Amino acid sequence: MAQSAQATGGMDSIPALLQRNATQYGDKPAYREKEYGIWQSWTWSETEKEIEALALGLINLGVNEGDFIAVIGRNRPYFYWAMVAAQSIGAIPVPLYQDAAADEMAYVMEHCGARFAIVQDQEQVDKLIEVQAGLEHLEHMIYVDPRGLRKYDHHKLHRFIDIQEQGRAAYYEFIEDLKARREKLNYDSICVMLYTSGTTGKPKGVVLSNRNIIEASRSSSDFDHLGAGEEVLAYLPMAWVGDFIFSIGQAYWCAFCVNCPESAETMQTDLREIGPTYYFAPPRVFETQLTNVMIRMEDASRMKKWLFDIFMAHARKVGPDILDGKEVSAWDRLKYKLGNLFIYGPLKDTLGLGRVRVGYTAGEAIGPEIFDFYRSLGINLKQLYGQTEASVFITLQPDGEVRSDTVGVPAPGVEIRIADNGEVFYRSPGTFEYYYKNAKSTADTKDPEGWVATGDAGFFDKDNGHLRIIDRAKDVGKMADGRLFAPKYVENKLKFYPNILEAVVFGNEREACTAFINIDLSAVGNWAERNNIGYASYQELAGHPMVLDTIQAHVEEVNRSLADDPMLSHCQVNRFLILHKELDADDGEMTRTRKVRRRVVEEKFKDLIDALYDGSADIYTETEVTYEDGRKGSISATLMIRDAAVVDVADVKVAAE
Repeated sequence: MAQSAQATGGMDSIPALLQRNATQYGDKPAYREKEYGIWQSWTWSETEKEIEALALGLINLGVNEGDFIAVIGRNRPYFYWAMVAAQSIGAIPVPLYQDAAADEMAYVMEHCGARFAIVQDQEQVDKLIEVQAGLEHLEHMIYVDPRGLRKYDHHKLHRFIDIQEQGRAAYYEFIEDLKARREKLNYDSICVMLYTSGTTGKPKGVVLSNRNIIEASRSSSDFDHLGAGEEVLAYLPMAWVGDFIFSIGQAYWCAFCVNCPESAETMQTDLREIGPTYYFAPPRVFETQLTNVMIRMEDASRMKKWLFDIFMAHARKVGPDILDGKEVSAWDRLKYKLGNLFIYGPLKDTLGLGRVRVGYTAGEAIGPEIFDFYRSLGINLKQLYGQTEASVFITLQPDGEVRSDTVGVPAPGVEIRIADNGEVFYRSPGTFEYYYKNAKSTADTKDPEGWVATGDAGFFDKDNGHLRIIDRAKDVGKMADGRLFAPKYVENKLKFYPNILEAVVFGNEREACTAFINIDLSAVGNWAERNNIGYASYQELAGHPMVLDTIQAHVEEVNRSLADDPMLSHCQVNRFLILHKELDADDGEMTRTRKVRRRVVEEKFKDLIDALYDGSADIYTETEVTYEDGRKGSISATLMIRDAAVVDVADVKVAAE
């Protein structure tokens, strides 16, 4: 699968692409950041100078080729510059999740042996100081935001801008060293090391080369006709491979502009102000946006809600066909244009998605209803299937061939095969080099011919050749009677409802399916306020009888939907309970990318699962929790267990006949 850099015109490293962009697109914006309510902008020419100054400063500080540099912070130009500056001098950037606990950071930094860390602020400095006794390799920390750090010992703690100033002062001393290091870089040089989310164990360091990142960026950009005029919003964790590909790989290949919001709280406002043309979000973001829309419509006037319901029904009927260029009657087109004038257009602008030309979602399966909602508005939302180990892209959905139940066709340059047990395998130019310090896992995951085991089960649709992912291969099981058990499919149907934030379905080797539910505090809290229902906590609201009634109605509606699916009709949820706490990454129940750690949940809440299956009407439980400041505590509750009505599949068949 090896490929030369000929297709990239000799641009065989990210720093080489930076030099090209500074020359060819020097006056075009490369980065924008909102700070104190004002957007600041840097051109490609200015970006090249900022990165050069930092690279020289890092050489001056003693960074050697092959050193690992941890990068910890929210999406800001400074941290993207830090990663490219590290690459420019032959070092390897290792972005970490900024909200990770100190011990999680310590594991990654000690595992890779990071000598340097570039961090955002006092919070991150304090986390590293807390665990520095176990970080025998760490020598220097560089921080961007100086607030609160004035009285710290600065012998090995440095301001970002001071390192840049030192680099500028030492320009003539080190510029030739910088050029020499930069010129050594090629397709085989390590570009970045990204750690997996650790769903099933300790995170693994995924080593990605320039070949991996640039080939994946080039082919995917060509696939969707991305160019220098795109605008993206960088708001997803920098430690996640998707952000690296979109905000560095594709951004540097295409020379488009990366926009960084001021904070998580202002993200939606900043999204509206930028109006990205190329947009990515995991299903959770789209679910949250839809929840907010539904909440607002509940508060709208009767006329507005009537108009919304009328035109959205029409949008669901013809919107996706219009988007895909299919034949639609003149009357339906006219009615859709009216809907766009009164409903769809204003709604898209409110969401910040009015200019989106290409949108993607991935990370986990998105509910079909949620997916269809956005496409019905005329937003070209598509699904991709990928992994950190693939430099993101395994499959992509071509325009005009977008479906909610598939993840598309093999991405350019990607080969896919399905094993006899249904597991999906792939190989491509984006396939990772190896897991750092983990030869066994590398050999278990990637064979000598370059085929990578995804751990996901799927099959190709016979009608159109698109790949369908059923679930994680390890999560796909069988009911007690031998029929297929695919929990994720059911969970995604449940999460379509704005009131449901998370769902975990059980049923492997059981006679029936059951579920844990997390309510969405924002949506359910808004409902409680409208109905004058007082509550003091998530736990109190989750246990309210009217909330249980509402969730039961949702579960039973999903059961009716599942009854029509011949493959999974037996996966209807028979019993459920609403958890007394939200599943939380700090408690180990989810990854930092908000994927449920199913095995952890099963072990931690075994008493609740047993109660779901032994016929109990309620169950008392105590659970350890982690507070924001790291302290441990416990909460207790008596949870009510509800039976949900299920549809007899035989009755459905008779009705159909």
